[in-house]
Amino acid sequence: MAKTKSVYICQNCGVDSPKWIGKCPSCGEWNTYVEEIISKESGAPKIQMAGVELVKQKPILISEVETSEESRYDTSSNELNRVLGGGLVPGSLVLIGGEPGIGKSTLVLQVVLNLKGKRTLYISGEESVKQLKLRAERLKFENPDCYIVSETSLEQIYVHIQNVQPDVVIVDSIQTVSTEMIESSPGTVSQIRECAASLLKFCKTTGTPVFLIGHINKEGTIAGPKVLEHIVDTVLQFEGDQHYMYRILRSIKNRFGSTSELGIFEMQQNGLREVSNPSELLLSQNHEGLSGVAIASAIEGVRPFLIETQALVSSAAYGTPQRSSTGFDLRRLNMLLAVLEKRAGFKIAQKDVFLNIAGGIKVNDPAIDLAVISAILSSNVDIAIEKHVCVAGEVGLSGEIRPINRIEQRILEAEKLGFKKMVIPEYNLKSLNLSKLNIELIQVKKVEEAFKVLFKR
Repeated sequence: MAKTKSVYICQNCGVDSPKWIGKCPSCGEWNTYVEEIISKESGAPKIQMAGVELVKQKPILISEVETSEESRYDTSSNELNRVLGGGLVPGSLVLIGGEPGIGKSTLVLQVVLNLKGKRTLYISGEESVKQLKLRAERLKFENPDCYIVSETSLEQIYVHIQNVQPDVVIVDSIQTVSTEMIESSPGTVSQIRECAASLLKFCKTTGTPVFLIGHINKEGTIAGPKVLEHIVDTVLQFEGDQHYMYRILRSIKNRFGSTSELGIFEMQQNGLREVSNPSELLLSQNHEGLSGVAIASAIEGVRPFLIETQALVSSAAYGTPQRSSTGFDLRRLNMLLAVLEKRAGFKIAQKDVFLNIAGGIKVNDPAIDLAVISAILSSNVDIAIEKHVCVAGEVGLSGEIRPINRIEQRILEAEKLGFKKMVIPEYNLKSLNLSKLNIELIQVKKVEEAFKVLFKR
């Protein structure tokens, strides 16, 4: 007879408890424990994977392991190949997360339809096959080896895999898939953990790559907590503002490549278009004579691009001044404002400060610090920065301009787009070959020197 056990599991971190707890002792979140029923039977059947025979392994010496350079699958998308580290690795489990309506299913279906010579199986738990067909017609791509099915049962998914024998499998989404071995509802921690672990075992045993599409919660993290991110090989975050046309595919975890890469797409009516040169799209060409605008040279992964940093400083209408930031860390903005107040002597403590990274993208590169404070000061004194001037530098707490990495790539990108001058940290000039550069480099050590150069004071 089956022994039924009821446990309470935190929906944020996955820790279980025999009784309900208001505050999770592991992650500190409140009211996240949900009761789930776990049924343990003496003769419980195991999940039958698609004709896979599991062979017991024995420990061997690391020197005896034979390795070879595995050929990656070309996804026909240069941006996705860059983020994955050169292509799709056979036997890898890739998780793509993002907000509802951001374009996750469109991205994956577009990649699947472009995989020529590979048999693919698209498993949708949210849409019918007719909806997928309409989406594929809108994308205007065709793949004769693409199979689609609407299914939410993990056992039936393995049956479809055994019948089709695909080269690539897509599960949309992992939160809708459930297994009969666990009695809890789909989307709970137990179901997501069990289904993802079973799919991972299938990937490693058969060498078939699997794409998982996952939702995110209101905090912006992958729903179904961190245990899902620990199981998979690669975690890709598909982000962007729905009011803007740009989408960014960012690598958060990647066992087969760098985690600092990003791919940029443009959402259009017939799908996603790759943006090969984001600098020209992220710069507006009519900011000449406008204060509060500074051009920064940033790097994400190995790709340099120029972004437009916009700032607005005005007198506080109410007693408490406002601090708002879009696309830039608000805590770092407060730190830079304190540096301006303490080290440079500008009184902006009683003024509202609004900062925006143009294009709706989010940048984590500390080298745009100098552009941020330059745009803030430009708006404060209402003096425009020259049109053909670009800046790059990290600002320290003592007001010094710290050196930045890959300075030569940043300079070449600015030179390619027609900039005549560039303000850089002084210590970066030691390793530069200035003979091949056609751009004037201005070296600064402190923020005061940068302000004198930019505003001719």
